[in-house]
Amino acid sequence: MPHRAPRPARTPRPSRLPAPLLVGALLLAAGCAAPAGGSADRAATAPARELSAAELRAAAVTDAELGPGFTVTVIAPGHGETGPDGGRETADKPVCQPLLDAVAPAAGPAKAARASASPAPVSAVPYAETDLSVALAADPSGSLYGGLLGYRGDRAARLQAELEGLFGPCAEFSSTAPPPPADRSRGTTRTGHRLSRNDTPTPEGADEATGFTLTNESGAVVLAQRAVLARVGPALVVFSTVGVGAEPAPVPDERVVRHQVAKLRAAQKS
Repeated sequence: MPHRAPRPARTPRPSRLPAPLLVGALLLAAGCAAPAGGSADRAATAPARELSAAELRAAAVTDAELGPGFTVTVIAPGHGETGPDGGRETADKPVCQPLLDAVAPAAGPAKAARASASPAPVSAVPYAETDLSVALAADPSGSLYGGLLGYRGDRAARLQAELEGLFGPCAEFSSTAPPPPADRSRGTTRTGHRLSRNDTPTPEGADEATGFTLTNESGAVVLAQRAVLARVGPALVVFSTVGVGAEPAPVPDERVVRHQVAKLRAAQKS
C-alpha cells in the first residue's frame, strides 16, 4: 500500500501533494505484486507472526537506523485525504475498477465498506497500517512515501495472486471522476493511466517482491508513481517515489527498503 498527501487520493492527481500517494501506493502495490523465485523456500524457513497495530508501528524503520542524511516521519493513515465526499473514480474497463477502489481517497470504515463491495474477492483493506515518509537530504527528488500493511492469515499472498492479472488488461485504461465538493464548477475529470511492471530484486528477508509504475495523465500534466513492494510473511512493505512531467520517478532507495524488510522480519520473529 508513501498527494491518501497519499492516505492521498490513492491514485496520484495533479492537484494533490506526493504525501497522499503513500497508502494508495501500498494497496495498489499489494494488488500488483508478482512472485519472486525461491520465495517458497524462504517462507518455509522463516515463519512469521501477525503483528498488532502497535507492533507494526514500532516496526517502522527510523532515521537513526538508516543513518545520516535520512529523515523519517511516521504519518497517521488517512492523513491529508479528501474523504469519501470527493466522489468515486470510475474506470472505463470494469476489470480495473478494483484497482481504483483500492487507491480511492477514503479512510477507515468508509473505505473498508467500499473495498468489501468491490469485485475483488479479497479485500485490500489491512487490519493494521503504518505510513511513513523518508526524506533524503542529498537527493530531495528521491524522497520516499511508504508504509507497512498487516493482513490476516494468507490474505497478503492471496491478494497478490488474485490481482496479478491486472497487469495485462490494465496496462492502459482511463477513468472519470466527479469534481471535488469545494468546486463543482470544475466539471468531470478524465484521467489516463498506464500500469507497467519494473524488474525488481527480492530484498533479503522478504518472501517476494515486485516493482511497478503507475502513471496518471490528465491534460498536459503527467504524474508517475514508481513503487517497490515486498511481502514479509503476512505483511506488505511498500515504498514509492513520484515523478512529474519529464522528470521520471526515481527508483526507491534500496537501502531504505532493505532496512525496513529486515526490521519487520525481526519483529515478526520476536
